[in-house]
Amino acid sequence: MNSVHPPVLVVGAGPVGLVAALTLLQNGISVRIIDKDPHHRIGQRGAGIWPRSLELYNFLDVSEVNGLGKPAPPTRSYKPGTLEPLKDSSIAPQMEPSPAIPFHGLKLMGQQLLDVILRRHLEKFSCYVEMGTELRSFEQSDEGVTAILAKNGISETVDTKWIIGADGAKSVVRKELGLTFLGETRDDIRIVTGDIRLKGVGLDRAYWHRIGNFNERGLLLRPTDEVGEDGWQFFLYGHELDIPKIAQSEELVFETIASLIPTEITFTKVVWMSDFRANIRMVNKFSEGRVFVAGDAAHVHSPIGGQGLNSGVQDAFNLGWKLALVQKGLADRSLLETYSAERLPVISEMLGVTTSILDKTISSGDLSLGGSPILYMLGINCRFSTIVLDEFVTSVEGRPINAYRVLDEGHLEAGDRAPDAPNMLQLGCEPDETTLFSLYRPWYHTMLVFAPSLADATPILGALEAYNQSVVRSAVVLPSSASVTSVASPADLVLVDREGYAYSAYLMEADQTKVFVIRPDGVVGAIVHGVEGVKKYFSNIFLDA
Repeated sequence: MNSVHPPVLVVGAGPVGLVAALTLLQNGISVRIIDKDPHHRIGQRGAGIWPRSLELYNFLDVSEVNGLGKPAPPTRSYKPGTLEPLKDSSIAPQMEPSPAIPFHGLKLMGQQLLDVILRRHLEKFSCYVEMGTELRSFEQSDEGVTAILAKNGISETVDTKWIIGADGAKSVVRKELGLTFLGETRDDIRIVTGDIRLKGVGLDRAYWHRIGNFNERGLLLRPTDEVGEDGWQFFLYGHELDIPKIAQSEELVFETIASLIPTEITFTKVVWMSDFRANIRMVNKFSEGRVFVAGDAAHVHSPIGGQGLNSGVQDAFNLGWKLALVQKGLADRSLLETYSAERLPVISEMLGVTTSILDKTISSGDLSLGGSPILYMLGINCRFSTIVLDEFVTSVEGRPINAYRVLDEGHLEAGDRAPDAPNMLQLGCEPDETTLFSLYRPWYHTMLVFAPSLADATPILGALEAYNQSVVRSAVVLPSSASVTSVASPADLVLVDREGYAYSAYLMEADQTKVFVIRPDGVVGAIVHGVEGVKKYFSNIFLDA
């Protein structure tokens, strides 16, 4: 039988699939999400959440990720064969808090808890993950996709408009599309990781313990109350260890950890574990026709640097708003080609960075993240994209792409991450204080008009009347020196930058007029002088714009 189906089928219900589904649901697009596993996955897995991902969860109104995520504890290493501290260090690069960057540190949250939080948000839209449901195959045409699903041995034929494959490194969606997945498998790094419950005399839960080294035998133990009051995430590694063998036996895990830590240890149990080699691979493109891949289905990399899950979530967020506009009939299907065009350079450069960190780890024997602020992911950009527009930058033929860079707060171009600004006075509204980030949401563009006065902004605001008001919103940002006698304005919001944070972050002078169009994914889509620039930008986004 062919069942009536929501327009989007999401295959895979880890964080990448869940973020794709939530972004679409918030855009008013109904979704069906399936996962072949009969039970929800357990385990900490990729627990590091970097600032750019925290910003995306903020835009999705999933505040629990930052609220419940724990800061990374200091890493303590020891003199060989003892529990005598050698040095304490930070596993993440240090960044000073800044008004433009509300989330300025690494947060740790196990994937098991992250999945629970995201599923709860889906359930607000009456969308529930169908476990134990497997995609077998699909065929697509110009009009849609027909998929064959299987659950409990029963086959179901489903007609849908789009498929998003977030089904992991062994992705059925990627294989069915015939996308290449070129790269390398690194046999020089094997790790067994998992969640364990144990107590050790002298093992302080305020630290991430690093014992031994990478070249011989080593252990990382990170305390996590998500697993239990005696819970830890562990990593065992080193050329002297038989990793595949250890990964088969709870007893061998206990023995290996006991042999590495010179103290009395009481083991309770291994909750979950898995062994892996570093695979470094990516697809040649992120989509074909009506079918897309995201996350591990599209790229896998060294776990050192903690970029994998974060990159996958950012894939999903880039795709979601574009797919929603096309499905609503507001944008041409060509907009979807920019998903692959914008993400390929980012992932390609990111693989280079994480592989470099891996190589340094192997040569130094030190399994710490490498302290580059590039890992914060705030400098990721799509300045090179065909749909961003910057009237203040001279385009240079052959300019290097540099999509994966360290954030430079003294420079802002179209294609960059949009900065935040707190303590904005919101005229005519209660409460009257807001932040720029509280305006940005995944279902509409936000047009910020920086102008000395409301009168200077009004002609530009008139340009928005041509667009569907459900997907474009506007705000006038006035300098602190502006005297406002009336709030009457065609803008959705009038803001006064009392502390000057917005003018500073967006590199504006109080007497200038300039328009910043912020995309639904929190990226600066356009920086333009006025009406003509706004029209030109939206002509590449909306049909008949």
